[in-house]
Amino acid sequence: MGIMEIFAQLSANHTQTGGKPEWLIVGLGNPGMTYENTRHNAGFMTIDTLAKAQNADVTRMKFKAYCGDIVLGGQKCLLMKPNTYMNNSGEAVEAALQFYKLDIDRLIVVYDDISLETGKLRIRRKGSDGGHNGIKSIIALTGSQDFARIKVGVGKKPHKDYNLADWVLSQFKKDEMPLMEEACRHACECLELMVQGKTDAAMNKFNA
Repeated sequence: MGIMEIFAQLSANHTQTGGKPEWLIVGLGNPGMTYENTRHNAGFMTIDTLAKAQNADVTRMKFKAYCGDIVLGGQKCLLMKPNTYMNNSGEAVEAALQFYKLDIDRLIVVYDDISLETGKLRIRRKGSDGGHNGIKSIIALTGSQDFARIKVGVGKKPHKDYNLADWVLSQFKKDEMPLMEEACRHACECLELMVQGKTDAAMNKFNA
């Protein structure tokens, strides 16, 4: 199935949802125009791509996050972009999990990874924070690292002495944007598979 067919199917699946979501899908990033298209906002970019494909609105402020409802792969999902800034992402995630009484295995987090080449993906069922402050916050506040995640490659630092904060807050170069746009579309396909219990299929197809 091609990307356009996938997106057509995603759009066809979209309906207004109500009640308790079955999944919480969180993209990590920093809010505000200053941080648009920066490496640290790969998670936000993925959520925006999915919302656009579903003709969904992710602007409702709840749980210290921008939220929106979709149906993906037949599953009710709450999309979330924490408004807490990266280091406090766990505040939004923990609040939503508690409110909807969702188990940690119903959480999928999408975020940037500097150890992967720009545009590459890596899906994991669980794991440590790997030095990522957003994931560190989620693990600290939920008390668990047993949640699925999609890592989106944003490229390594140009050299070892390059300041890490400066690198992740830098914008993608013009020639990197097509790679990131494709990565976000692929991440959306992964999410559809994962909420249907097909994480192995997503890993086999997209893991770098």
